[in-house]
Amino acid sequence: MKILSVNQIREADKYTIENEPIESIDLMERAASKVFEWLYRRAPREKTIKVFCGMGNNGGDGLAVARMLNGQEIVPQVFMVRHSDRMSHDCEVNYYRLVNETKVPMFDILTEDDFPKVDANDVVVDAIFGSGLNRPPQGVAADLISYLNQTKAIRVAIDIPSGLFADQPSALGFIFKADYTLTFQFPKLAFLFPENDPYVGRFEVLDIGLHPRYCEEVETPNLLTTKAMVKPILHNRTKYSHKGTYGHALLIAGSEGKTGAALLGAKACLRTGVGLLSVHLPKMAQLPLQTAIPEAMIDGDDSETCFTMFHHLDAYTAVGVGPGLGKADDTVRALKRLIQEVQVPLVMDADALNILSDNPTWLAFLPAKTILTPHPKEFERLVGKTSTSFERLEKQCELSVKNNLIVVLKGAHTSITFPNGSCFFNTTGNPGMATAGSGDVLTGIILSLLAQRYSPEEAAVLGVYLHGLAGDLAANEIGQEALIASDITEHLGKAYAVLHAK
Repeated sequence: MKILSVNQIREADKYTIENEPIESIDLMERAASKVFEWLYRRAPREKTIKVFCGMGNNGGDGLAVARMLNGQEIVPQVFMVRHSDRMSHDCEVNYYRLVNETKVPMFDILTEDDFPKVDANDVVVDAIFGSGLNRPPQGVAADLISYLNQTKAIRVAIDIPSGLFADQPSALGFIFKADYTLTFQFPKLAFLFPENDPYVGRFEVLDIGLHPRYCEEVETPNLLTTKAMVKPILHNRTKYSHKGTYGHALLIAGSEGKTGAALLGAKACLRTGVGLLSVHLPKMAQLPLQTAIPEAMIDGDDSETCFTMFHHLDAYTAVGVGPGLGKADDTVRALKRLIQEVQVPLVMDADALNILSDNPTWLAFLPAKTILTPHPKEFERLVGKTSTSFERLEKQCELSVKNNLIVVLKGAHTSITFPNGSCFFNTTGNPGMATAGSGDVLTGIILSLLAQRYSPEEAAVLGVYLHGLAGDLAANEIGQEALIASDITEHLGKAYAVLHAK
């Protein structure tokens, strides 16, 4: 699913109006009907829906929604926030439609004295400011937003929470705090960043029928990964295939006190479908691996405690390095040699990334489309501190483009940037996955896909999606609080089944 800028969404509206063709007021009606349907399905009939409308087109959406709610066993009330001297044309049309066609109670808000009482049983609908806002709310509108945020009512934003900027950092202050955001046709980039989570809540994208030709042809670097996008990536297994068909992965992991990371990555790699897996381990970790994962082969290090060397790489179709690796001097030297000699797809995580951070000139020598999988702190060590998620995304894209790398920045909407400047935001996963070893599992998944000869781009997008989906299935069974990393691995089979299902 494409993520468009505010200007592109305006162009989509304009193109639809000109080429469907449809009047702008009728397009607003279509959008409002989708919000009405959502509210009608979910709002208990005993609740009062208080719709707060501004003077622009977002307010017009709210007025149309209130008109549709009238007479549906739901009690709507409308509050016009008079932050301007005049309404937009379509807002004015819907204002008079509501006045002339219904008896919905309407109230003006000019000062703080006009703020209504909002009960915990109410539903508050925010239609004050839309995505075209270019400065923080001021005056009575800002005071109203602050007031509504303190209520216990369920809060729903139409298109975007009032005060939130879609394409740039917001002044985090007077922004409506929505429990649900109902956005039109395309998600907004701001919805995918952690600092905006208290304002966006859960967002849903409502299809309002913008012209399919524009939607298909418009170009954007940012996309939201969906099941429909991931499903075609999957390889189908053939009847006469064998273990060699599905590649031979080498996982270099583990050090004294960190054997568990190697075991977690190895088990995930096998569960994701690799044909053969060799795990390069220090001597002290070899018996635990053979005991816990008999399906894996051991490629032993000469050291008792850490990674210091490796054997020939010719037998492998992909290499993963980093989980539990440590940063011993011998490990640093061995990693440098690996970077210089590896000729197959490579995924790097954890301490491999921390060593890279200490040796930034090595970035230029990584094989093309090497996959880096940092969490936010590891990413910060690689590129430096950033003040906003917009700045962080810019630095992530720059790292990918400049060094011909794929960067998987882990988080609630894991972002995956590519050398061509594009970025995919993931849609699976849950807070229960914020647990030790979850990243090691992801490394094993991506390594397995690389070894099975998925392209690096496919391995990154599919791997992240599978990882999150398995985590969601695990959380559904045992709850987020009880989830541990190995639960993600144990649900990979069910995640594959979901993707293969028609």
